Amino acid sequence: MAIVDGIGTVVIDRPPANAVNPALIEEFLTVLPGLADDPTVRCIVITGTGRYFIAGADIGVMRDLSLDNQVLMRRWIEVQRLLELAPKPVIAAINGHALGGGAELSLACDLRMAAASASVGFPEMKLGLFPGAGGSQRLPRLLGTHRARLMMIEGRRLSAAEALQIGLIDEVVPDIEFGAAVADRARTMAERPTAAIGLLKRSMDAGAPLGLDAAMDVEWAAVQQVIATEDAAEGLQSFLDKRVPRFTGR
Repeated sequence: MAIVDGIGTVVIDRPPANAVNPALIEEFLTVLPGLADDPTVRCIVITGTGRYFIAGADIGVMRDLSLDNQVLMRRWIEVQRLLELAPKPVIAAINGHALGGGAELSLACDLRMAAASASVGFPEMKLGLFPGAGGSQRLPRLLGTHRARLMMIEGRRLSAAEALQIGLIDEVVPDIEFGAAVADRARTMAERPTAAIGLLKRSMDAGAPLGLDAAMDVEWAAVQQVIATEDAAEGLQSFLDKRVPRFTGR
């Protein structure tokens, strides 16, 4: 993990395939709260090494089908919630193959950028399982029920270009340009008003399961908070002054 110019980058480096095991989950749960709470960190980037972003769960661990082991591995959803509710933008920089749990993690991020050679897929059905660490719930919300269900039933693995076409990925970049493109987008994201971003994310999350009237009440509560921030005052004044705003996240 490194913090440079307001960008906190978490690199998964667990050869050969960056597979998820309980130790990796614990590392995430140790690192992410600090990044989320640190006011100097204005954007979080999650990426992998080599040919893999995250290849999914470690099969050697998952073959223990005891409930205790599965409960331990299911803490992967806690990692995803930390990213989903982080009060700042989160980028999944998919440098390589994002499969199973890796694809599930990317769904919890605000922006999914992929190298052209990357792939994304949910192969769990080929193992007699299904995407049970968030995938069966987030993927339908993103792609629609029918398309998501079919993709998971077939255990399909999509190229970056195919994933872009259906909206599973937001941006595809040539491999040679990928690192620079991620850094550029992270810098742009870091310039945004993180106070407003955090309130937006939490408002959307809290309002999603509610009826419209109740969700509008959630939104109004967040509006009252955002108008009290220094960023709101700065944003409006900078518009009147015809200058670039300088947001601080306060």
